[in-house]
Amino acid sequence: MKILAVGDLVGNSGIKELKKQLEEIKKRETIEFVIVNAENVAEGMGITQKNFDDILSLKIDVITMGNHTWGKKDIFKFIDHPKLIRPANYPKGVVGKGYNIYTCQDKKIAVINLIGRVDINVLSENPFIKVKEIIEKIKDKVDIIFVDFHAEATAEKIAMGYFLDGKVTAVFGTHTHVQTADEKILPKGTGYITDIGMTGPKYSVIGMDIEASLKRFETTLPERYKIASGECIFNGVIFEMDDTNNQVKSIKRLYQ
Repeated sequence: MKILAVGDLVGNSGIKELKKQLEEIKKRETIEFVIVNAENVAEGMGITQKNFDDILSLKIDVITMGNHTWGKKDIFKFIDHPKLIRPANYPKGVVGKGYNIYTCQDKKIAVINLIGRVDINVLSENPFIKVKEIIEKIKDKVDIIFVDFHAEATAEKIAMGYFLDGKVTAVFGTHTHVQTADEKILPKGTGYITDIGMTGPKYSVIGMDIEASLKRFETTLPERYKIASGECIFNGVIFEMDDTNNQVKSIKRLYQ
């Protein structure tokens, strides 16, 4: 089985690029399951009903979120949809779910969404403790466990990879919008990459308009961010599994 994780969609242009490339990639690479991070599709912050419907129309299996989960109030209309998960370590009682279990090719696949705590302005619970609790609940019910760790700090992501090595199938990072070249299979068999990148404007500052971004850095004034225009890129990672033991046997980055 091959599972594709698509890097953070940025703006409507990210959705358009996903639509443009996804079918060809699925056919070429024989992809059977697709996970997409979509917390930035509503012009950089959150997701609207229309965004959600557009993504679902592409037959995506799971949509994950992050620090901009609540950026648009629309999300409360569809937060309980089975294909949508938000960070599991939001405080207890928050609406939505932090993981779900799906069936594909007779395999039970759990996808868990977590948010980091280092340099992210979100009051969340400890992701290490939370994911350990979730794994304990589901480990005997599933064949495959994937974790989208939406975090800023490289060290926190790497630590999570080793913390979960041998306990989950794969850990991939999102949030920084810059694809890293450190894909590997960890010593106990877990597939890992620090960040899978973004799908959105190529010539930009992590998806945002260059001039607006430069003005913020140069003047420190609160210049309004806006999505960059022009050519887009598609970032993602393909995890190929050994169907006999459900472990990752290869990892392939996509940057196109």
